[in-house]
Parts: sequence; structure tokens; C-alpha cells
Amino acid sequence: MDFLEALEWRYATKRMNGKSLPEGTLERILEATRLAPSSYGLQPYTIKVISDRSLLDRIHEDAAPQPQVKECSHLLVFATKTDLDDSTVDHYIELAATERGVAIADLNGFADAIKGTINGLETAADKQAWAAKQAYIALGFTLAAAAIERVDASPMEGFDPAALDRVLRLNEDNLSSVVIAALGYRDTAEDRMANMPKVRRPLSQLIQRV
Repeated sequence: MDFLEALEWRYATKRMNGKSLPEGTLERILEATRLAPSSYGLQPYTIKVISDRSLLDRIHEDAAPQPQVKECSHLLVFATKTDLDDSTVDHYIELAATERGVAIADLNGFADAIKGTINGLETAADKQAWAAKQAYIALGFTLAAAAIERVDASPMEGFDPAALDRVLRLNEDNLSSVVIAALGYRDTAEDRMANMPKVRRPLSQLIQRV
């Protein structure tokens, strides 16, 4: 299956059959997510990967009532950092220096540019919104990678973030949930959307060439 065929095949699955993903399949999807671009490469988010059935049941009951939450193989919770500051950048610069084999001092200009962007965001809400944009880019890579692996994925915003944060105790790690995605396999007998044609605007309406 090529990339466009995979995208045509995928849809936001509404019902899943409970079958578990093979470990190698899951790891390839997660690795693709890890490799997603983000502003400056900072990745100001953490992704919780949940497969514990009792925890999924609790999330379904307290925060996200969609059936996919209980029926999926794994639930991915994209949670942004709530404490973005200079130390976040310093830790990233240390990693970058190690990975690229350069001195930290050689990256001072890069570090200052990142700090300037973050400190230029006036409120905590502004920082959260900026971080959430980065998380959504990663989510897009998750969905595309899942499609290539012939794994169904259902992204969801219709949940109670405060309740989910409490269930997962995200505040203890200075995190806040912004979007979730259920991974699994479609239940074609129960999902009325499974065999419906995909509806998207044609290129002639969506794209404006200049």
C-alpha cells in the first residue's frame, strides 16, 4: 500500500474490535511520531501510551465516553508542558550538543532564539497554545504512520481535559492533555462509517495556486 492509498483507506474509526497491536507495529508508529517536526525541534509535549484495561475503563467513565477508548489497543494522550521556560530550552540544548557532537557554547545563539520565542509569549495560555500546535503536528504523523501500518486511529478532542489530567495525574509532571488518539482495528460490523466513502473537498476548491 502506498502513502496515498493508505490515507484513502484510513478514517476516524468510531468502533474498534479490541484486538491488540503487535509490539513491532506499535513501536514503528511511535518512532514515526517521535520523528515528527516541531518548532526548533523542542517537542514541548509528552505522549502517554496507555494499554491497561482498567485505566482505559476509568478514562472512559470519567473523561472520555467514546467507545473507542474502551475498545482500542492503545490510547495515546498528547500532553503539553505547562512549565515552558528557559530550563526547558537548556535541557534541549544539552541534548542537541550531545547528539551533534558540539560544545553547548556553540549553540548559545540557537538557545537565545528559542528562549526569545518562548519568553515572547505573554501568558501561560499563549505558551500552552504554542505547545499544542507542536503536539498536533506529532498527532498528524501518528495518524499517517498508523495508516501505513494498516492500523486504525481515531483522534479525539471531545473529552474532559481536566478530568483526564486528574485520572492520569498529569499535573504532577507539569503536563496538560490537549488531544488523544485511539489505536486499534475497526469493527466493521458495529461501525457504520467503516464502508462509507471519504468526503473531502476537491483539490480545485482546497488549493489555491499562486
